[in-house]
Amino acid sequence: MGSLKPQGYISRLIESELKEYLATFGAVEIDGPKWCGKTWTSLAFAESVVHLDDWEVRGLVESDLSIGLHGKQPRLIDEWQEIPQIRYALRHSVDASGNKPGAFILTGSTAPAKDAMKHILHSGAGRIGRIRMRPMSLFEMGLSNGMVSLSNLFDGVFEKAENEVRLDGLAEYVCRGGWPAVRDMPVERARLAARQYLEEIVAYAAGKTGKSPSALHGLLRSLSRNLAAAVSHATLASDMAEGEEAQAGGRLNRETIAAYLEVLKNLYVIEDLDGWDAPVRSRARVRTRPKRYLVDPSLAAASLGISPKMLLAGDLQTFSLLFETLCMRDLRVYASANAMMGENTIRYYRDDFGLEVDAIVERKDGAWGAVEIKLSENKVQDGINSLLRLEDKILKNDKSQSRKPSFLMVLVGRSRYARISQEGIYVVPISCLGA
Repeated sequence: MGSLKPQGYISRLIESELKEYLATFGAVEIDGPKWCGKTWTSLAFAESVVHLDDWEVRGLVESDLSIGLHGKQPRLIDEWQEIPQIRYALRHSVDASGNKPGAFILTGSTAPAKDAMKHILHSGAGRIGRIRMRPMSLFEMGLSNGMVSLSNLFDGVFEKAENEVRLDGLAEYVCRGGWPAVRDMPVERARLAARQYLEEIVAYAAGKTGKSPSALHGLLRSLSRNLAAAVSHATLASDMAEGEEAQAGGRLNRETIAAYLEVLKNLYVIEDLDGWDAPVRSRARVRTRPKRYLVDPSLAAASLGISPKMLLAGDLQTFSLLFETLCMRDLRVYASANAMMGENTIRYYRDDFGLEVDAIVERKDGAWGAVEIKLSENKVQDGINSLLRLEDKILKNDKSQSRKPSFLMVLVGRSRYARISQEGIYVVPISCLGA
């Protein structure tokens, strides 16, 4: 660990990946949404730091890029996208050192503007390794015992476990979210923080891009209403046309919706979940419309004005969608902690006959597992049936050229025991899952 490790720092699963990248590349870039812990984790490994979101520091570095690079290594360049040109100077520095690994760590909370990056003539390939960071998983928050390892399931390693969470606990988990700063807050303060986060994100995006704040809020509300759905641009436009954002200029067209979605993607607030089919080169992987998830369930809850009490009052459909968003966040965090998985290894399956499976987890060697997400035990058998239908369809298809799944799992919210069903399917409470 570096000498700048913050007091009270909470260890993150990303650390093992960061160590490996620092031993391999001259620089490591960590991107992800604001407030998810990028700077704190980077400081834990850094020996010096420059914060480019400080306007006084930014002015000095803009006048002389070498100021930003000079310091004990690993040197953290925080919010590097504020001065995109520093990436070019950093590449030269890494080259001049003979590609000495572990010289720099970069953090970024938004992708730099395309017009700024067009002047950067080199991508940094071979010099800069890139890592995605997300809000904390339940395991990192201390809310899952992690007894069932996602990685170990690929090798058939499974031990029964126990860890009960009630519905009121799950309702708090989805409304609180995985933001490090709210880990020990009362849930109402955490909800306030999530609402303020959305306000700040929208204000920042509007100021940087000139987009309408009301339209951005409308898009976030529509995405929150359509969580875990492969929703079309037309549906998003129709939703937004019902709100205040439509009053000034009428219904938004497809191109405008796409532009607003790109703004939220560049802020790492939303993530696409692409479709999966067994053949790696299958056209279905390309033509299947992606699902969209907010990066943390607390943002969707805040956008819709939902509290734990409202979820417990009977809106089980919304509760289930928010829980699925939580599970997708955790699956992505756990997968990225495994060198055999990493980014873009989680997809979803849907065919033309109504069969849909929430998540396909795929390793780089082609091994794969399937996950169905259910809020409570009374839906577990439905998940088991869907997983068995998927396995049967894939293995009977001679064209799939796919191996048997390494595991099939129903990931459950309200449940006590991690076990194996009589059909051979893992049934795992989210409070027992880990990397």
